[in-house]
Amino acid sequence: MQIHDKEIINNIRTVLKFYQALGLERLPLNLSVNKSLSIKTQEIKKQSAVVSSSAEKAAALEELRKELENCQRCRLSRERKNIVIGEGSLDADIMFIGEGPGREEDIQGRPFVGDAGQILTRLIEKMGFKRENVYIGNIVKCRPPMNRDPEEDEIAACLPFVQKQIEIISPKIIISLGRISAHTLTESKIPITKLRGNFSKYGHIPLMPTFHPAYLLRNPKEKWRVWEDAQRVLEKLKEIKQT
Repeated sequence: MQIHDKEIINNIRTVLKFYQALGLERLPLNLSVNKSLSIKTQEIKKQSAVVSSSAEKAAALEELRKELENCQRCRLSRERKNIVIGEGSLDADIMFIGEGPGREEDIQGRPFVGDAGQILTRLIEKMGFKRENVYIGNIVKCRPPMNRDPEEDEIAACLPFVQKQIEIISPKIIISLGRISAHTLTESKIPITKLRGNFSKYGHIPLMPTFHPAYLLRNPKEKWRVWEDAQRVLEKLKEIKQT
């Protein structure tokens, strides 16, 4: 009796997972298969690799979370309610990096959920994504008292974790939100008004500095500049995907 293609694919997937669990990269068999079946096998291997990659990212982020758990590396730990690590897609093309948690973020343990977060969410949606399609984080993971700027030693204490997040997510483009994020990631002291709108680099990753959503709460007329920056990001992303 002839086996349906779907059953063949399921059987191959089961075999591949079994040998992958054994640590083998190739099937220890020399089978003669037709071209169609060979193509299906390659597709399943590709899908398995993606799943494995996502699983590895999830495991790495969990290790990072455990390392940050009950962190006392700087004075920001004294008054925080929650460490706000970040959230979003493990395979995000775009990673947004802000400054630090505010009051609502500190309460909920999630990034950009207050008034500024609503502006960021609208920007993400206007770009054609949902929050769960991108990754959102901050330079520091604990709220600075009274939402003051994080100090240099506080940034230095958190910077290795931000760098690790970028390494794990490996986005195609980073959007830095505000002066603190831009200066930290570009290692520059150029005013944000001059940095924004122009691509820089974080390692090999294109980085677009733009205004922080909290700035737009105070200066709503500047929203068009941020949208202009976002459009440049979308154009760059399209270029990257075409190469």
